[in-house]
Amino acid sequence: MSMQGWQALHSLSRDASVKERRLTPGTTRRVLGYARPYKTAIAWFLGLVVVESVLVVATPLLLKSLIDDGIYPKDSAVVVRLSLLVAGIAVLGGVLTLVERWFSARIGEGLIYDLRTQVFSHVLRQPVAFFTRAQTGALVTRLGNDVIGAQQAFTSVLSSVVSNAITLVLIVVAMASLSWQLTLAALALVPFFLVPARFMGRRLASLAHEQMVTNADLGTRMTERFNVAGALLVKLFGRPVVEDDEYAVRAARVRDIGVRIAVNRSVFFVALTLVASLATAMVYGAGGLMAVGGTLTVGTLIALTALLARLYGPLTAISNVRVDIMTALVSFERVFEVLDLRPLVAEALDARPVPPGPVRVEVDDVAFSYPSADEVSLASLESTASGDRRGSGPVLREVSFTVEPGSLVALVGPSGAGKTTITSLVARLYDPTSGSIRINGLDLREARTESLHDAVGVVTQDAHLFHDTIRANLAYAAPDATEADMVAALKAAQVWPLVDSLPSGLETVVGDRGHRLSGGEKQRLAIARLLLKGPGLIVLDEATAHLDSESEQALQRALDEALRDRSALVIAHRLSTVRHADQILVVDDGRIVERGTHAELVAADGLYAELYRTQFDDELGEVLDQTHA
Repeated sequence: MSMQGWQALHSLSRDASVKERRLTPGTTRRVLGYARPYKTAIAWFLGLVVVESVLVVATPLLLKSLIDDGIYPKDSAVVVRLSLLVAGIAVLGGVLTLVERWFSARIGEGLIYDLRTQVFSHVLRQPVAFFTRAQTGALVTRLGNDVIGAQQAFTSVLSSVVSNAITLVLIVVAMASLSWQLTLAALALVPFFLVPARFMGRRLASLAHEQMVTNADLGTRMTERFNVAGALLVKLFGRPVVEDDEYAVRAARVRDIGVRIAVNRSVFFVALTLVASLATAMVYGAGGLMAVGGTLTVGTLIALTALLARLYGPLTAISNVRVDIMTALVSFERVFEVLDLRPLVAEALDARPVPPGPVRVEVDDVAFSYPSADEVSLASLESTASGDRRGSGPVLREVSFTVEPGSLVALVGPSGAGKTTITSLVARLYDPTSGSIRINGLDLREARTESLHDAVGVVTQDAHLFHDTIRANLAYAAPDATEADMVAALKAAQVWPLVDSLPSGLETVVGDRGHRLSGGEKQRLAIARLLLKGPGLIVLDEATAHLDSESEQALQRALDEALRDRSALVIAHRLSTVRHADQILVVDDGRIVERGTHAELVAADGLYAELYRTQFDDELGEVLDQTHA
């Protein structure tokens, strides 16, 4: 009875509103496309399900013959033969169940692998704008819950539909052949089972949804507080008592919902058991009277009650089969929603490698606007999708310049002028709205992605390190690098003394986002990673910003080594660091408003001269303050 109860509960506690959802045209056809590689395994799987369904009905019928043809006539040979046959069917059923589970696991896990790898690969190829809008937890859910829900279409739902349909038909036919009167009486009790069960199912579905939401809220709060940045914020600004109380309130909601679900499940099982017991009592009572009157044998009565115990579970599942199928298809649709989001930056089919040699960059009349939310993201992946989802409007206008091989070009200007956007376009994190960017004469939109990554290296203001060892973080840029190569790169980046002093050396784990290291140490490790990669063009996005003087000096020496014999495009936060640049581009409001050397721009007495004087006065004031202190 407990298995019957779980089967009914699993089916009825699903969200029935899913039946009203309209699937995207073509969803079912795409789902069947994923089944094609497993068609042989699915055929064997369904065949085993059919055989197992037949065995469910066979055992009660054999019990009838054992009693009527063996026990009552006192024919020991029939008793032994039928008992052995029942035992054999039990063993065969066990073997079939194991083989069926093997096929089910092979199909299900294979499908999970296919979907997960496809979604993971597709998501990684989305533009940076996608990740700035999408919630990480929602993405992980698509790779977790939705993928697992999708694979159930080929395992749980498929086997449930086939086995329950066949089992239900065989049971009703077998019962009718034994006694149509008792069969009709048993079926007459079905509404008393289904109506309360459906009511309880809707209630359980609502509670399950509420539990999922509250658990997600609890998990999000823990994730925000338990990562390094969140923990630092709590330490610096948080109030422990308030944090404890707010967490306790959320945890209490989860607890209370869990209690309500447990109570409702108990009520459901009690009601299910009561209805099934009443049906059994009715069959025993009416059938017993028929047996006493000689119109029904004892074996037939036993067989009917055994079949009746197997009737209600499949009947409940079949009554809710549309919900089961739609639930699985909706999971597929949510996965397809991600797969159908086309990356704005994609490799051309006829892409070519970047021509070899020293890197020359040409930015030709480039204009750019950041894409709208609907072009790069999905509302269902965003925690708040009701805001402005339009594009940014023009960010860059008529930008043209050239980085000659081996030269250093600096981008300077006010915050928000468009400097970082220019470097993002050169690294092809985005494509220009109009105009073109060429490396060694090849338009970036025609370049192979891997070749472009080999030619262009980027160090950002906040260098990211994975929660892994120093060796693994270095090898991410150059998987084939030897330990000697790594040591040489670390020495060139002015960070080898630090690594050598650590107890575990290259095997030291840097922590979440590299937080076990200082800002300057992280930046120098990022430069070492860049040196291992050995690109021809280096893009630096304010790599020395927000560092103390000592760290900046060490980092500047590392940068000097990195820039040797390479082309460079540098965003300068401190103008004093780019006075020796071959060309300085002053960016303001998305345009290059001045260009030239440091001396030329100071003499022109324009925006650059104003920025330089302002910053020089600020830096001189800081030096004087430190001297007096």
